[in-house]
Amino acid sequence: MNIAISKPTASPSHPSSLFPQITSCKTMKDLKQVHAKMIKTGQIRDPLAAAEILKVCALSHHRDIEYARMVFDKMEEPNCFSWNTIIRAFSESEEPVEALFVFYQMVCVDYVEPNRFTFPSVFKACGHAGRVEEGKQVHGLVVKFGMDGDEFVVSNLVRMYAMCGVIKEAYKLFYRYVLVCDYTNKVMRDKRRQEGNVVLWNVMIDGYVKLREFNAARELFDKMPQRSVVSWNGMIAGYAQHGHFKEALEIFGEMQRADMCPNYVTLVSVLPAISRLGALELGKWVHLYADKNEIEIDDVLGSALIDMYSKCGSIEKALQVFEKLPQKNAITWSAIIGGLAIHGRAKDALDHFSMMKLAGVTPSDVTYIGLLNACSHAGLVDEGRLFFNHMVKVVGLEPRIEHYGCMVDLLGRAGLLEEAEEIILNMPVKPDDVIWKALLGACKMHGNIEMGKRIADHLMELAPHDSGAYVALSNMHASLGNWEAVAEIVLPSCWKLY
Repeated sequence: MNIAISKPTASPSHPSSLFPQITSCKTMKDLKQVHAKMIKTGQIRDPLAAAEILKVCALSHHRDIEYARMVFDKMEEPNCFSWNTIIRAFSESEEPVEALFVFYQMVCVDYVEPNRFTFPSVFKACGHAGRVEEGKQVHGLVVKFGMDGDEFVVSNLVRMYAMCGVIKEAYKLFYRYVLVCDYTNKVMRDKRRQEGNVVLWNVMIDGYVKLREFNAARELFDKMPQRSVVSWNGMIAGYAQHGHFKEALEIFGEMQRADMCPNYVTLVSVLPAISRLGALELGKWVHLYADKNEIEIDDVLGSALIDMYSKCGSIEKALQVFEKLPQKNAITWSAIIGGLAIHGRAKDALDHFSMMKLAGVTPSDVTYIGLLNACSHAGLVDEGRLFFNHMVKVVGLEPRIEHYGCMVDLLGRAGLLEEAEEIILNMPVKPDDVIWKALLGACKMHGNIEMGKRIADHLMELAPHDSGAYVALSNMHASLGNWEAVAEIVLPSCWKLY
């Protein structure tokens, strides 16, 4: 049903007079007061007024999705904008499946139809929830409503398939929509279509990166007729996050040679690769670039710079970055504590932790990894135990395998091998080869052949093709001059390795 609504004149009694009050609400309490006034005066019956209330409580930074759902349910016949608002809100929430339920309700009513702004949120919900079968059904509706040529809808459809790991289906759509349509049509595409195509290329590349199919991602990237800064950032971040640090820096270099200006995301993405490769001069260039281009060094970029300087051997520069930060939170405090720890400055690390507590900042699990590392390097066994217990019993954090590894390293360095082994055996998570190797290294350091042989045997079963256990055990025997035992280890291990 189409109802023509004439534009009313603004007056104190008309809903439009309350719109500025709605949009200026800084808290949900403020919004609820305006909402109550609109209910009392009957202004909430105006679909535009109700839609505005819904938008603010569903999508603003102080959103309350439960309240938004209540507002939506009270609407007699929500317009398409309101349906899209509540679907989008759920698709961006921790319960994306709810967006699918609301969408099902929408297609069941006869007074409204989904439009090009409805489907992207539904596909986002399918992608986040991993509901590819439901996504396929919605794909059918897109075709039914004639929107399978809309770049906004299609890009989100491709993204949904890529997020669900159905990369072949994503590529089929991408190939048909971008490669075939664009290369067979001689007509110059308009700017909007070109921008939409760049988004689709980026979505496909991101899908391949998530599946760690880097050759396919790089092949598509190299074929892109036009790249945005997002294209470059996707490749840099993908390489860096999956341990391909050299390739990340190569792409970063190509980006500069292509006269594409890095942005905030670029810098955050490339700094971990710079850290791992120890490329201090490049890290300094990134820092200088951020300053010259007035890119805000916030907690995320600041902690990345602190981590880079620390791992590249320049702890004083890391401290300078930390001190200049306008606001410090758990991320930045953890970064500087961890940096001081790897430089053996245990006292400074513990002092910064005390300052962190005085500042009223609650430590994170990463903070405690830095503290335990500091204690390990300085041989502060009692302090390490206290920090571990404080993390679990006072702060209420669940220890990760990294925390147990730090404790094993701390106790192992101090010669408390039995206590270290007991921690490994009583861990709630399955110990990996790294944590066993840490204890094996401690056995070698303190000459405990008996425990070392037991741990080495376990490692040989856990990772039979890793020569580390064989080498460590043979070195332990060699240090005691037991060459016969060395021969017994080396010869059989050669057969196992090959």
